[in-house]
Amino acid sequence: MGAVSDRAIAEFGDELFESWHSRRPIEPLTDRESGLAVEHAYRIQEHVIARRVALGDRVVGKKVGLTSRVVQRAMGVDQPDFGRLLASMVVTDTVAVSTLMQPRIEGEIAFLLDRDLSGPGITNADVIYATRCVLPCFEIVDSRIRDWKIKLQDTIADNASSGMFVLGDRAVDLKSVDLSRCGAVLEKNGILECTGSGAAALGSPVNCVTWLANALGRLGTPLKAGEIILSGALAAMLPVAPGDNFTLSIGGLGSATVRFI
Repeated sequence: MGAVSDRAIAEFGDELFESWHSRRPIEPLTDRESGLAVEHAYRIQEHVIARRVALGDRVVGKKVGLTSRVVQRAMGVDQPDFGRLLASMVVTDTVAVSTLMQPRIEGEIAFLLDRDLSGPGITNADVIYATRCVLPCFEIVDSRIRDWKIKLQDTIADNASSGMFVLGDRAVDLKSVDLSRCGAVLEKNGILECTGSGAAALGSPVNCVTWLANALGRLGTPLKAGEIILSGALAAMLPVAPGDNFTLSIGGLGSATVRFI
């Protein structure tokens, strides 16, 4: 890891925080700091989250990003990344586009944990045992980086491009369904936009949560009982605009809906 000072880490974190607060995008961090490594980016992410928590927000879970092999190859990486979910990111089935900057939407499967998962050494069986239920979920991703011109370090620093998320209203026992075989259908304004499957997320969303538990465990951070874990996109990421209505249907799990105003 190259020499990026603590001061630079804090300044980038403050810049991303102010961008989130003002809803004004900033230029890519990697265009301005050639030595910015993944490790630096996660420290910047922690700085931004700490500032938001200081305002009264709280961490309610984690998210896995870059779970698609196609997206990984496009970004030149061989593993996912992660971000933190905050209470302020949880929304109902109506979202005002004006509260976001450059929103896009993904269909995912959310895990609600009943027990802690403290890696490394976590297996898929551990994840299944620790999961209270799974639900269909929309993740509304957003970027504080102008025009989504991101490299891996940019999106990590920007909390894995997190925005908001919407959970479906049906909870399913994970032991009763094979998530790798679940088909996903995403409709926009009543028209089929794309399809996907659980296998698109590292072979299964369970694999994604296992990866996350072990990645965070190596940093001394557990996944905690009661947390929500977003396990990664099952299909293409789509742009959104005021007036758009989306429905996500996942075989064996049910559906989720969201309307943008």
